[in-house]
Amino acid sequence: MLPLASLIKELADLIIECEVCGNLDTKSPCSICTNPKRDTKLLCVVEELGDLWAFEKGNIYSGLYHVLGGRLSAINGIGPKELNLDTILKRVTESKIEEIIIAINPTLEGQVTAQYIIELLKNLDVKISRLACGIPMGGEIDYLDEGTLRIALTSRQDIK
Repeated sequence: MLPLASLIKELADLIIECEVCGNLDTKSPCSICTNPKRDTKLLCVVEELGDLWAFEKGNIYSGLYHVLGGRLSAINGIGPKELNLDTILKRVTESKIEEIIIAINPTLEGQVTAQYIIELLKNLDVKISRLACGIPMGGEIDYLDEGTLRIALTSRQDIK
């Protein structure tokens, strides 16, 4: 077990936080930020590293990321200074990002965090979008809570 523990410690010592997006990698900027095949016009803002990995695992998104490191929470004493928020403004103004996708969990604190980001970026020449919320695939309407139904109804889309 000692050789395994030693290897785990060596690996832990190699892992660093990306100075650009907040991802964990063995180098900074990370392999996502330096990948030339990434769409540098898209920036997906996520709460935690696990959210980034969920997108990557599914291989469904090819843009860049910005990891906040949590969400705003007055109850828990987490304000804007405790999150990786100040660098979003800098990234957008210093790069060619055309769209910011806010991929934050639709909790009360997540909604507050998303609104804070929208207010922070509203005067910039950049498209801001959010992930769709509502009825999950395979879900049945009579089993959903009122909040989910309300969001699904207000977020409805035209059929083309």
